[in-house]
Amino acid sequence: MLQVLKNTPKLPLSSDITEAIGNVPIVRINRLSELCQNHEFYLKLESCNPGGSIKEKNALYLVQHAERIGLLNPGGTIVESSSGNFGVGLAMIGAARGYRVIVVVDAKTAPPFRRMLAAYGAEMVDVPLSAADANGSMQVARMQKAQELAQSIPGAWYPCQHRNPENPTAHEQFTAREIEQAFGGAPDVIVIGVSTAGQLGGISRFFKQRYPQTRIVGVDVAGSAIFGTPSHPYKMTGLGLSFVPPNFDATVLDAAYSVTDCLAFSVCHALARLEGLLLGASTGAIVAAALAYGTQYHSSQRMVLLNPDRGDRYLETVYNPQWLTQQGIEILSNSALTATIRALQPVPATLLRQQQPA
Repeated sequence: MLQVLKNTPKLPLSSDITEAIGNVPIVRINRLSELCQNHEFYLKLESCNPGGSIKEKNALYLVQHAERIGLLNPGGTIVESSSGNFGVGLAMIGAARGYRVIVVVDAKTAPPFRRMLAAYGAEMVDVPLSAADANGSMQVARMQKAQELAQSIPGAWYPCQHRNPENPTAHEQFTAREIEQAFGGAPDVIVIGVSTAGQLGGISRFFKQRYPQTRIVGVDVAGSAIFGTPSHPYKMTGLGLSFVPPNFDATVLDAAYSVTDCLAFSVCHALARLEGLLLGASTGAIVAAALAYGTQYHSSQRMVLLNPDRGDRYLETVYNPQWLTQQGIEILSNSALTATIRALQPVPATLLRQQQPA
C-alpha cells in the first residue's frame, strides 16, 4: 500500500469546491453475482463527488451557463424543484458562489436531504400532499411552485433541470469524456439511470457519434411514466417521473429496464455486504439492470454503470429495516435475488418508441 501511494500522481489543487467536481474512481464489482466472472462490471462512483452525487455536474454546468448568458447575476437567487441531489448540488454551488438558493420540496424529500440543504444555507418551500397527482407524484406541483417563486423574486433564475435543453451538455462534455479517458476508448455497454434524461442524453450523444458500437442501456423505476410501463406509486427517489422529460430520446437506447423498489433496494444491500459499497437507491436499480442485461451474452462484456449517489442519504429508508417493514418491502438475498435478476426482462422496444416527451 505504501508503495502504491508513493507512485500516485500529485493531485491538482482546487481554487474552490467547484473545481473538485469531476474525476471519480471507477471500481469493478467482483462478488455480487456469478455473472461478475463472465463480464466486467465497473461502477463509476459519482458518489465520490464533493457533495456526494452526479447531479453536481449538471448543477455546476447550468449555473455557469446561466452566468455566461446573463440569466444569473452576482447576488441573484436560484430557485429549483428537487427532492434530492440536484437541489443539494445547487445549494453547495450557491454557497460557494454567494447565491441565495430556494429549493421546492415535498413530503417525499427524505430528512437527510433536508438537513443537507439546510446545512448549505438553502431555503426550503414545501408543497402540500394535497397537490399530488393520482399516483402520488409531487413533481408537477413542485415545478409549478418553483416557476411561481422565480417569477415573483427579482433576479431569480429557475434552471428547471427537468426541461432544460442544456442539461445533457454537462455529461456530454465531462462524464462521457471521463469514461473515454478511463477506458482508452469505449466500453461495450454503458448503463444509465433515466430521470431528467440529462445523463442519458449527453453520454449517448457523445458515444453514438464516436463509438456507435457501444450499447446504451437505460434504467428506470417501476411505476415511472418514462418508459410507458404502467404508472403506480413507488418509494424510489433519484429515478422516476410522472411525465416523459423533453430530453428523453428512446432511439438512443439499445435496451431499457424497469426495476421495482424491492429489487433495487435488495441489490443495494447486497452491494454493501458483498462489495463494501454503500450506495444510493437508484444504483441498486442500475446494477440489477446491468446484471440482467449480462445474462443475454455468453461472450465477455465490459460495462460501465453510472452510480448517482451515496448510500448514507438512505440510512433512514433503504437501509432501515423498520422503514422497509412499514412499506411492505422484503429484501431479497442469495438464490431469491439471483432468480429475480435473471427473470428481469427489458421493456419492449415497441413500447419505448411510443413515448413522446411532454
